[in-house]
Amino acid sequence: MTALVATGHPLQRAGAWAVAVIAERDDPDRVSPADLDTVSSVLVADVLTAAAAPKGSGRYDWWKVLFALYPNSKATHSKRPSDRDVLRPDIEQLFAPDSPQAAPVRPCTFCHTGTAAVWAKTNLPLFDTNKALNTLPPGVPGWPVCRGCRIAMWALPYGAWVTAGSATVLSCEEPSAEREFARRNVRRARRVMQAGFTGLPAGTRPERVVLAALRDASDGLCATTLWSFKNDNQEPWLRVTRTRRAVPVFLATVDGNAPLRRGWHLLCRALARPDAGKSAEGEAARLLFEAEDGRSRPLLGQLHRLLAEVDDSWSAADREALVRLAFTYAEEVFGMETDLEPVATLIVDWIARGSSPRGLLAEYRKAALSDYELGSLLVKAYTRLQLDGSTTPLAGPELWKPLIQRQPRAWEQRMLLFAQVSVMLQQRGVVVSGKEADPRREREIEELADRPAFAPGREDDEYDGHHHYETEQA
Repeated sequence: MTALVATGHPLQRAGAWAVAVIAERDDPDRVSPADLDTVSSVLVADVLTAAAAPKGSGRYDWWKVLFALYPNSKATHSKRPSDRDVLRPDIEQLFAPDSPQAAPVRPCTFCHTGTAAVWAKTNLPLFDTNKALNTLPPGVPGWPVCRGCRIAMWALPYGAWVTAGSATVLSCEEPSAEREFARRNVRRARRVMQAGFTGLPAGTRPERVVLAALRDASDGLCATTLWSFKNDNQEPWLRVTRTRRAVPVFLATVDGNAPLRRGWHLLCRALARPDAGKSAEGEAARLLFEAEDGRSRPLLGQLHRLLAEVDDSWSAADREALVRLAFTYAEEVFGMETDLEPVATLIVDWIARGSSPRGLLAEYRKAALSDYELGSLLVKAYTRLQLDGSTTPLAGPELWKPLIQRQPRAWEQRMLLFAQVSVMLQQRGVVVSGKEADPRREREIEELADRPAFAPGREDDEYDGHHHYETEQA
């Protein structure tokens, strides 16, 4: 039987991949008992160093990570001994092999391997708060956890994207993406231990690391889930975000198409907030993840806000690139195949022929996302063009239905309609204060469009320190 199993539990699975990375194995199933010995030595050494680290040091920042995940453990307790040698037996015991004579043997909570070791909530992240005395049945001492899973649950912060107060782990249909996510995070964990969180690139996010992993791992259908949590004594929380299975196809399509790469880089530039310590690429990557509670910002919604900016700050090429990005996302990720050109032409004709195109555009902008208001505006535009004796065929009510009825994807179609109208107006030369292209900015955008859109940043791979873990010397 294998010494380690990567189960379906997201926290245990993230830890199992971290163990495989630290042990330099291709996957958790290849981890041997000797590898577990090596990894447990790494864990013991790092935990003891963090527990005894002075405040303000990089190693103390790693203690903050441990405290956020295991706030009641002997390694993080406020009354822990300051002497490493005094604390060592307790930490080593966490990862010790089962004694052959130990009894009773129960199936592991995570992988069902027989074990005599039983853990309470003090050593397991996100199991309970100190407000609840016990959630176990009477007479049950804790959760059985085999040695492999005990090591995996404490290797968790190495394979997770961690902050001083939370952790984020990845579940993915593509194992190589899970391994790549763990690999980057193991290297990042080493940086934290050496230089603290202040030594990390500002504003980087786990979503960006996931997209880079997906880009390198798969160009087919592949769903991912990010589990972000805090195991706080008072108010623990869990937030779940997901990508749709077709997102890797979208990534590959954008990376292989210069206009789409231009649109993605324009989106990133628009989201850049260096004053808030947020990276443009990280903020853009978040838009591809949908929150389980519905509180995420959708990509199409953000593109709509950019295209609807009242100062009309986009050049014709910029606007076309953003619109093309929106339509590609809708087609690849949502499977939307719809012809909005007839309805868009109706609205553009109405705006262009009016005495005040800017005023009519403002009226449309206000009504664009409302089914009722958009329906009223289409009736108004259709009637006006008929009374003006339009000689071109007008899109009638049959073509309006997908936009104004309350049905799935109607909201997305209304946003795409606005995108198409905005670019058609600019193509026709309708004066709505379009911006002249800045030659210097154009060169910058062209240079960006020549680069892969979802490749990891240079800072993600550069690390001026030990690339591999070294076991503690006796």
